[in-house]
Amino acid sequence: MNNKKEVDFRCPCHSGATYRECCKRYHDGVLPETALQLMRSRFSAYAMKLPEYIIDTTHPENPAYRNDRAKWKKEIESFSESTVFEGLEILDFVPGEIKAIVTFTAVLHQEDRDATFTEKSFFEKVDGRWLYHTGVMEPLKEN
Repeated sequence: MNNKKEVDFRCPCHSGATYRECCKRYHDGVLPETALQLMRSRFSAYAMKLPEYIIDTTHPENPAYRNDRAKWKKEIESFSESTVFEGLEILDFVPGEIKAIVTFTAVLHQEDRDATFTEKSFFEKVDGRWLYHTGVMEPLKEN
């Protein structure tokens, strides 16, 4: 049988594993055990156009948090539709029991323009769940 199942493609988070082996379980409801797993699964959720996952894993104190879920969902869908998620590189991970930091570079394209950015993301564990709290953009390093 050479038919690939719909989840046997490489995971959008660029872990090297298949989507089934990597982020799919989180998108299906398993809680990420680490902030790094959450960060990767959020990147994949944007790439896979899963706005509900983004909403459900965003801390209420995040500046992008919206009480109007329908409007927020449309904003996320619009962003995902207009963006090509080409790569993810984890630069640093500072684990913690309640708070953690992940620094990454996301390689994105929007309307044929480079939209790559580097961010230091702050995560907080609330009621046993990791949530994306805030992020600070960092300047891209010149080569």
